[in-house]
Amino acid sequence: MGKSLVIVESPSKAKTLNKYLGKKYIVLASVGHVKDLPKSKFGVDVEHDFAPNYQVIRGKKKVLDEIKRAGKTADHIYLAPDPDREGEAIAWHIAEELNGKKGKVQRVLFHEITERAVKRALEHPVPLDLHKVDAQQARRILDRIVGYSISPLLWEKVRRGLSAGRVQSVAVRMVCEREREIAAFQSEEYWSITALLEGASPPPFEAKLVKWRGEDVALSTGEATGRVTEALRGRNFTVTQIEKKERRKNPAPPFTTSKLQQEASRKLRFTPKRTMALAQRLYEGVEVGSEGPVGLITYMRTDSTRVSQEAQDEATAFVRERFGPDYVPTSPNVYKNKKGAQDAHEAIRPTAVSRDPEQLKTLLDRDLYQLYAMIWKRFVASQMTPAVVEQTRVDIAAGEGVFRATGGVVLFPGFTTLYTESSEQAAPSPKGEDEHDEDRRLPMLREGDRLRFHELLPKQHFTQPPPRFNESLLIKELEEQGIGRPSTYAAIISTIQDRKYVTKLEGRLRPTELGVVVNDLLVQHFPEILNAQFTAHMEEELDQIEEGEKAWVDTVREFYGPFTTHLSKATTEMRDVKREEHPTEIECERCQRKMVIKWGRNGRFLACPGYPECKNTKEFREEPDGTIVVVAKETETSEVCEKCGGAMVIKNGRFGRFIACSNYPTCKTTRSIGTGVTCPRPDCGGQLLEKRTKKGRVFYSCGHYPKCDYALWERPLPKPCPQCHAPFVVEKVTRGAEPRARCIVEGCGYEEEEPAA
Repeated sequence: MGKSLVIVESPSKAKTLNKYLGKKYIVLASVGHVKDLPKSKFGVDVEHDFAPNYQVIRGKKKVLDEIKRAGKTADHIYLAPDPDREGEAIAWHIAEELNGKKGKVQRVLFHEITERAVKRALEHPVPLDLHKVDAQQARRILDRIVGYSISPLLWEKVRRGLSAGRVQSVAVRMVCEREREIAAFQSEEYWSITALLEGASPPPFEAKLVKWRGEDVALSTGEATGRVTEALRGRNFTVTQIEKKERRKNPAPPFTTSKLQQEASRKLRFTPKRTMALAQRLYEGVEVGSEGPVGLITYMRTDSTRVSQEAQDEATAFVRERFGPDYVPTSPNVYKNKKGAQDAHEAIRPTAVSRDPEQLKTLLDRDLYQLYAMIWKRFVASQMTPAVVEQTRVDIAAGEGVFRATGGVVLFPGFTTLYTESSEQAAPSPKGEDEHDEDRRLPMLREGDRLRFHELLPKQHFTQPPPRFNESLLIKELEEQGIGRPSTYAAIISTIQDRKYVTKLEGRLRPTELGVVVNDLLVQHFPEILNAQFTAHMEEELDQIEEGEKAWVDTVREFYGPFTTHLSKATTEMRDVKREEHPTEIECERCQRKMVIKWGRNGRFLACPGYPECKNTKEFREEPDGTIVVVAKETETSEVCEKCGGAMVIKNGRFGRFIACSNYPTCKTTRSIGTGVTCPRPDCGGQLLEKRTKKGRVFYSCGHYPKCDYALWERPLPKPCPQCHAPFVVEKVTRGAEPRARCIVEGCGYEEEEPAA
């Protein structure tokens, strides 16, 4: 009896399946797609129903040849790429290459990589889902039409090397529009008055003024606040009403892809791309001690909250044993999917609840453990009872004002014993309400109690603009508007940053100058493509194709007609940013001409209009009132060039800051910027230098590299730890707070109370 051939996408999944299936099976990996549209030409025959010209991807011929050789002698061939559109397309392309083996080629779907699930899937093969293949083809061809048509236009009008994407460009527009909202925001002043009070028993507590002379309090100036404060001085503070309500807080459903990316961003500070890479490893199988490779979670690309009865029963049994019967709901918790959700896959959950994260902590690397623990806790908590909280609201009369204090007491913790969903730290409330007021503890109070008054605390506030998107908030916005699908969110966020249309500063996404220019051009000339509702409608059509309700050619044809009309018009009417020159009053010190603003590879810059005779250029910034201010390209230092004696200066280059000789180009001495901190490795003596990764992230490494590979992400500070006397500390940067110095020596724990100098 011959062997069976199983074809998966990744080598790590192949390794896990080999462990489960034994010697009767050969498991090979396609390593992703094997065929695609050509890179060097359009590859879509518009005149013949948009027929795609698929070609074997460069470097994949060897993979396909190996699959074909194994297929010749195999009794059965099982196509087992991921159970989604992309996986179905990969299976279809491989099936085409195995054309002579059609009778023995079958599709199998693994929703989790466990021995039980894998063997069950092989016992129940299914036909290839050609509707799903059509949906993938439609998406790929639509993206090719947009990218292959608009990108050359941007090369011609803005800068060579630019590109546009059907979905990514909409995400850039969201970031640009949010930035404009922030710029246009007019902050308004408002005031609050808080009373510090005390009852017959501790603790002291705060109450806010909510009513004044029978109306909701609205204090817009310091003068008005001062008058109210004076009118309240000397008044008695008496409890007039106490209202208690019991509230039940339900657990969050198990993770979908977008919710996993959002929560990992908030809780673990992982980028969506990092989250999905780790989740892929957990799904495909990681080494777990003597067990070998094990798939720890179910398929990680899903927008469904459904879980199997088997998984629910396992979770319920675990909760009853670990926490007791009070934590088990009377009937299993079932969560409703959002509108339009695909229900082909379960929610993301552990493949076995019995694999407690703590048992695996020493077997997984830190990031894998953290993500698995979060998925495990979220799923188990989703099958637990609600938390019960008693909320208390106390109204306190004082003269013509009413103050209010709120607090809460947890009567039963329920699911919060194990897991609580984090909240998005966006921006302060426009009127200063604190969402955590209900968590505060109040003393025992009764109606009629006269309270001890300590002080009145008037405080000035200003309304805040909407927050910039972070990666979590942008994914949430994309999902709510129906743009993209679970498999695309991470790629969208990565792509718009890789293309330099969006940059991340202090954890928040901002459009670059390039991003704003390209976005404005595309919004003007391709309004439909850059329209969120239109893009969401296209996603719905792709879903209809997958369900067999619409032909993919019809969808592409309906898009192509209006698109070519816009393209033809844009070709002649789009602004020629590359060749534009805007005059300024800044004089060129070399030839006394008035310099102009031009567009270059790194954005706008000042240039002499006498080019090529005069090649003088300058960097500049534009003030809010439109004033152009020249920015020095170089910063002087006290150092001297060891080769020619010239002054060394700090320059800004394509890959960040560096030190160079001021006599360039006669002298080309350059080096990285030093930190003043000596490498801690014994017998090294090198200095830690500021460097950048290929993607522009700053890190610090030893100047003796490659002899010494010591490196760290946090900036080293040239001062010893006052607690353990380590030779240096590092700068700890926390979002929303000033940098502080901390010690990185394990077990020390020192952290500066005041911001780092």
